[in-house]
Amino acid sequence: MATNRFEADLLGRERDVEYSGNTVGYALLTLRLVMGWTFFYAGVDKLLDPAWTAEGFLVHAVPEGNPFGGLWATLAADWLWLIDPLNAWGLTLIGAALLVGGFVRFAAFWGAVMMAFYWAASLPLENGIVIDDHVVYALLLFGLGAVGAGRIAGLDARLEDLDLVERYPKLRHLLG
Repeated sequence: MATNRFEADLLGRERDVEYSGNTVGYALLTLRLVMGWTFFYAGVDKLLDPAWTAEGFLVHAVPEGNPFGGLWATLAADWLWLIDPLNAWGLTLIGAALLVGGFVRFAAFWGAVMMAFYWAASLPLENGIVIDDHVVYALLLFGLGAVGAGRIAGLDARLEDLDLVERYPKLRHLLG
C-alpha cells in the first residue's frame, strides 16, 4: 500500500500527516462518482419530464421570510424560459462531467454555484442556522475540484496531455 505525507502550514501550525494514497484515491473517486450521479440523475429526470418546471418550487416551496423572496418570484414570473433549461441541463452536464472525470474543476465550480442558489432559496433553513445539505454539497464539490479528482480514473489526466492544453496551459484551471 502506497503511503504519502501531507505537509502544510494550516491555521498557523505545521501539519505533517501520513496517509494511504490508495485509500484517498478510492475515496475521491467514490465521492466524485456519487456526486456525479446525484447531479446527473436530477438533471435527466427533469429533462425527461415534459411537465417539469422550476415554477412550482419558486412560487410555492421557497420558505416564507426568505430574504430573496422577490428574486425567486421574479424568476418564476419572467425568467422561466432561461431558468428551466439552465437548471435541467446544468445538473445533467455537471453530473456527466463528474462521472467521466472531464473538466472536473469547471463542473465543480458551477455545481457549487448551483448549490449556493439552492441554499439561498431554502432560507431561512428549517434544520440548521447556516449549514444544510446544499452547503455540504458545495464544499464537497470545492474539495473535488481543489484536489483535481478528475485525474483519478477520469478523462482529465488524458485531456491535460493534449497539445491544445500544452499550448494554452490556462486550460488546466478547468481540468483536474
